[in-house]
Amino acid sequence: MVAIQIGKSAIDKLRPGDKAFIAYDAKLKGFGVRVMPTGSMTYIVEYRPGTGGRNVAKRRVSIGKVGVLTPAEAREKAKDTLAGITRGDDPAATRRRERGVPTFAAFATTMLDDAEKIATAKPEQAVLRIGSIRGYRSLLNKHLKSAIGAAKLDTIERTQIARLHAKIGKTSPAVANRILEFVGRTYKAAADAGEIAEGTNPAHGVKSFREVKRERFLSGEELQRLGAAITEAETVGLPWSPDPEKKTKHVAKTDQRTKIDPDAAAALRLLIFTGARLREILHLRWTDVDLERGVLFVTGKTGRRPVMLPAPAAAILSELHRRDIYVFPGERSTAEKPAPRADLNRPWRAVSKRAGLTDVRLHDLRHSFASFAAAGGASLPIIGKLLGHTQAQTTARYSHLADDPLRAVADRVGATVAAALGGAPAAEVVPLPRRGGAA
Repeated sequence: MVAIQIGKSAIDKLRPGDKAFIAYDAKLKGFGVRVMPTGSMTYIVEYRPGTGGRNVAKRRVSIGKVGVLTPAEAREKAKDTLAGITRGDDPAATRRRERGVPTFAAFATTMLDDAEKIATAKPEQAVLRIGSIRGYRSLLNKHLKSAIGAAKLDTIERTQIARLHAKIGKTSPAVANRILEFVGRTYKAAADAGEIAEGTNPAHGVKSFREVKRERFLSGEELQRLGAAITEAETVGLPWSPDPEKKTKHVAKTDQRTKIDPDAAAALRLLIFTGARLREILHLRWTDVDLERGVLFVTGKTGRRPVMLPAPAAAILSELHRRDIYVFPGERSTAEKPAPRADLNRPWRAVSKRAGLTDVRLHDLRHSFASFAAAGGASLPIIGKLLGHTQAQTTARYSHLADDPLRAVADRVGATVAAALGGAPAAEVVPLPRRGGAA
């Protein structure tokens, strides 16, 4: 919690962070300034309605924008508001009644639209990444709109969410769990915006289904096939044939091949060589590339972090043409509105199919990087640092891989012992010198 003496000089010193925060006034309890990641600031009053007490959920009401009200005007307005609360007023509830609580679908759509603007313009400040926003939109359109979309936020009950979670969980437990996650995030944002009382969340208490983490690691031979497919795709192109069940016109009868663009090939190779997350590579800017020191400074789900560049990865970047602030610019990127590449879905489907790896996801390249690091003798803490993990338990999924170097040593020792037991020593036995004398 930040405490300041709210005034012009103190407000001018406030700087936005990765998440919204409130700077509370050091003298007037409940009076504060809410600072959004975008930089916008609003004066607020926070209180507990009724008789108060810690068992009563806090409520928050906005009293004006910084810049529209002066700090002195905001302080007087906050005093009046707090005086009314002491007399029994509930300004947040009154305001909701006056303007009406939004429906779940309306508020969730607005929340995702706002999040997408930040994720596109300032990905380093984004609370939600583009991939997460797309996933939440899909959940909203496929499941939540029909179930609770038209209901007001303050009318949705826990039993409704529990029934929906149980229904979807029968066939897709992971999807059901993501719905709980999305509902919880939506209600937190609604409370922060003053639309509902703080602490309201109908998904709270609904037990998530147990999920089995999917892990797929490429073998050395599979990695060779993938490398060959990428090379073929960017040079002569990958052979293809039209779907016999679909009607196609004007299709060449012979030598039907499809090439992938150089950027796609380079991005795929960087994912393989670095173990970085997809968005960390696609949102990479040239100012974040330090070829001299062999390091990238990427921004992803765990914030900004360094990624080590092995020599082959550095060579890939050194050969790329710099035509945008982004290393991998999008199709519609311009000098006025630069934008990163959105995805690698189409080229990945093509090369993975050609390599016979139809069960491998792009994210599995990250798992495979960890498996090769473990096979090379890297410890779990080192693997965690390479992958940018902030929690040790996240890296723990690779614990069985970290045993591979130990197993190799154990196998060599076992072979030596087995040979000795069989009467055929695997190496010359050198007697140790006796204490105080020669051998």
